[in-house]
Order: sequence, then structure tokens, then C-alpha cells
Amino acid sequence: MKFTSAIALLAAFASPALATLVNVTYDQTYDNPSTSLASTACSNGVNGLETKGYTTLGSLPSFPYIGGIPGLTWNSTLCGTCWKLAYDPANGTAASINILAVDAAFTYNIALEAMNNLTSGQAVALGKVQATATQVDASVCGL
Repeated sequence: MKFTSAIALLAAFASPALATLVNVTYDQTYDNPSTSLASTACSNGVNGLETKGYTTLGSLPSFPYIGGIPGLTWNSTLCGTCWKLAYDPANGTAASINILAVDAAFTYNIALEAMNNLTSGQAVALGKVQATATQVDASVCGL
């Protein structure tokens, strides 16, 4: 029994972070540094970012690399998680950014500035892109 537990433990540590193909869109609400965190799903509550001393989007260490992610709800444990988005266009240069999850969304819905950096300034023209999303340590986003 102990042998089986040891193997399961080793397998858990050996597994790399899983990258998932996702849709990425933008919302200019996330570009406004004075927007209150109270308007996001990660405002208050035990998992809220206000409890960590942040009050506006601009007060977050990763601003404007912030946005909403699927599966996040009010006071979710996904609040404050950090995600690496990697975009590899067919005719262009691949890029990646890290974004801090602060809100609920149906796509990875990020600040226009962040999406422009991901898409070499093509966010408005493209509107939506597919990228891979991989959760990384929150410290990568400054938390």
C-alpha cells in the first residue's frame, strides 16, 4: 500500500502543467487603472483580491496583464491565479504573456493592451484568437 502511494506521489510531481487550447478576447474595461476591484468577481470574500490590499485594477502588480477566465466565479479559488497565454499565428511571430485572473468570463478575456502584446498589435483586427493557456505560479504575476 505504501509503495502504491509513493508511486502516485511521484507521478503527481512529475506531471507537467497542462496547456489547454482556449479562445482569447479583449475588453477595454481591464485597461482602465481606476476601475474598482469591487466590479470584478475577485473583489471581496476569503479569496478576493481586496483582502490582499488591492483596491483598483491599476493597483494590481501585473496591470494591465489582467482579465477574466472561464470557470472563475465570485470568491473563487481561481482569483489571483496566473496564466501563461501563448499565441502562435500561422504567418507571424509567436508570443506569450502572463495574465492575472481577476474576473469571470466565457473566454480568456483580457485587457486590450495585453492582447495587443500577445498578437503583435493585432487585437482589434483579430478580435479573438486561439492560444494555449497554462497555469503558472502566482508569483509570475506578482502575487
